[in-house]
Amino acid sequence: MTAEPVPAAPTAAAFQEELAGLASPEQRQKYRRYFPGDDSFVGVRMGDVFAVAGRALVMPVDQIELLLESPTHEVRAGACSIMGKAASHRSVSADRHRELYDLYLRRHDRIDSWDLVDLGAHQVVGSWLVDKPRDPLDRLAVSSFWPERRSAIVATAAFIKRRDIVDTLRLARTLVHDENDFVQKGAGWMLRYAGDVDRDALLVFLDENAAGMPRVMLRYAIEKLDPPVRAGYLAAARTP
Repeated sequence: MTAEPVPAAPTAAAFQEELAGLASPEQRQKYRRYFPGDDSFVGVRMGDVFAVAGRALVMPVDQIELLLESPTHEVRAGACSIMGKAASHRSVSADRHRELYDLYLRRHDRIDSWDLVDLGAHQVVGSWLVDKPRDPLDRLAVSSFWPERRSAIVATAAFIKRRDIVDTLRLARTLVHDENDFVQKGAGWMLRYAGDVDRDALLVFLDENAAGMPRVMLRYAIEKLDPPVRAGYLAAARTP
């Protein structure tokens, strides 16, 4: 009996070809309305991008890197989705996860928007660091490249899922005066999530920092608090 051939590993070229076949002028026009001035979209629905990514989880990292180098937003979203899904898969090996983690950090120059960060930061970076020193996040948190700062705080979602909010609060203190709107929103989002684990710790953080926080960060952080409590913190906050 002859052995069945081993399936070929997914390639960047085949991935891009499949996405190109799913593009539509109508979807591209929608992206133009949502992202004015950004012509990097070709018109593939994100649901379709994620579905194609889900079938390519064993793509070698050199091929994923080729996707990251693409000028097309949906292709890079596909790369980040592959990394995030593969790193969080129940059968992922330590070697595979480490490769994905290294690629994410090494090519962060191509992970340059909030949605791309959110597709991989906690799945690839945070989950790798769960049982390791967290100092790589401290380096990201002081980067001059704002997507790296967002990655630092969003990565802590992996710790919060395990009811560990120490690094979230620590990094939020580092970012509490950040001037970038997407970093502010990411920090506020993670603070709100941390409050689900320990509401008292969130209140202590807010008592210490609310007056100096950007308003958008504060609004995200206090979203689940009782209305009178929210009103009190907003009254103390700085203007945008």
